[in-house]
Amino acid sequence: MGMKIRPLTEIYAVSPQIRPADVALAAARGYKTIINNRPDGENWGQPKGTDIEAETKIHGLAYHHIAIRHSGLQSGQIEELTQVQATAPGPILAYCHAGARAATVWALSQAGKMEAETIINAAASAGYDINNLRPYLG
Repeated sequence: MGMKIRPLTEIYAVSPQIRPADVALAAARGYKTIINNRPDGENWGQPKGTDIEAETKIHGLAYHHIAIRHSGLQSGQIEELTQVQATAPGPILAYCHAGARAATVWALSQAGKMEAETIINAAASAGYDINNLRPYLG
């Protein structure tokens, strides 16, 4: 099936669940950091974050795990992502089950840095409707 990378900006993209073998492809496409926005054990057959992380080390990529549950963001997760974006090498590829949570936390991390309409349009062009976030985007 393969990885479905959906760019939000020139330096930030999201994807549905990746597999360890996809890390080599991400590296070949120039990504330098992978952010896992999915908690382990969410679905049967889902790769463990530690397996993805092991592959990132093999391919020289940075790895961060900011697990966002279906119940929503936890305190500090937007700030954590903002810090990763400020310090991690780019471009960055973030993933979760379908990519929606990865797109949502990215959008919220951009509030006040980008125009709300730009954020919403970037997500829409990647296939994610985040219009409900408009009041939080500035």
